[in-house]
Amino acid sequence: MLLMLLSFAFSVSVTRLFLYLTGFPKIGGGNLHIAHVLWGGLLLFIGCLFPLVLANNWAHTWSAILCGVGIGLFIDEVGKFITANNDYFYASAAPIIYAFFLLSVLLFVQIKSWRKPSARGEMYIVLNDLNEVLDQDLSPEERDALLKRLQPIVQQHSEPELSRLASALTDFLASPETRTVEYNPSLIDKIQNAWFSFEIKWMTRAKLKRILLVLLIAWGAWALFYPIGYLLSSHDPNQLQTFIQAYLSDRLYRNASGFNWVEARVYMEGSLGLLALLAAALIIAKKEKLGVLLAYIDMLITLTVVNLVIFYFDQFSTIFFAIPQFVLLILIIRYRERFIHLPTVGQNPNSGA
Repeated sequence: MLLMLLSFAFSVSVTRLFLYLTGFPKIGGGNLHIAHVLWGGLLLFIGCLFPLVLANNWAHTWSAILCGVGIGLFIDEVGKFITANNDYFYASAAPIIYAFFLLSVLLFVQIKSWRKPSARGEMYIVLNDLNEVLDQDLSPEERDALLKRLQPIVQQHSEPELSRLASALTDFLASPETRTVEYNPSLIDKIQNAWFSFEIKWMTRAKLKRILLVLLIAWGAWALFYPIGYLLSSHDPNQLQTFIQAYLSDRLYRNASGFNWVEARVYMEGSLGLLALLAAALIIAKKEKLGVLLAYIDMLITLTVVNLVIFYFDQFSTIFFAIPQFVLLILIIRYRERFIHLPTVGQNPNSGA
């Protein structure tokens, strides 16, 4: 599912960027227009076929990629299907797409967290991983992982049939006649392993802390840029009129009540900018646990709430800010996981400067 989410985000971003750079070209002539929603439907259809007609692991991989790209091409045209005049540039389309992506991510996280270990569930995973045996691509590392997963299934007594099956599979995998090949990691595994190696070697506590401080201060300053500009322009009638006219010309709001969303954006961005600067100050003041917690809350609210409003006003240019915000959130999470529970004083292999 992770591959599908990444393909989805990539598809929408690249599609919008391509159309913008090429002047929104039209495929077809006269009354004929082949919208990219059709290409999305075609890719979704092909992606659904792969796991139905093929049982290889790569079939599931390509199914996830094609379905992700397909749903991205499909939902990119949501503006056409929620407006009477088929308005592709409808302002609410961007936050709708972003909200759909966030809900997909939430579903992915919830599915992973809901999985409770059970003998039956573990056996499903084992049977799925046995595809490596059929593909003659089982490595010693993968065999050891399977044996480790089978061990508690063998020892449990609530489901004796599974225990016998697990015992037979254990004997099969442990047999010297079972063929293994040298481990050949997938592209995702290579990227993950390279990142962890880089993280252990170069991302020490002190270095990662400095990176977080720089990014938090930069984000806090940038988040205050729009609110400060708005407050300054509100004191000048000419600038305020120009400001309002720009939104009216872009059809971002049509009446006075719509202006409340502009004020909401100002207050939310300003508050979160100040919160980011406060988090950085607490980290500098050696109150790391509280500072990192505030930074985590700040980025979580930014990505899930504030960006929905900003997507409405700034449309898909918000993607260029959402990506570094997401990276900052990941760095905060990694810092919490690696260092936040470690003692500040004392020997620590990862605490070098």
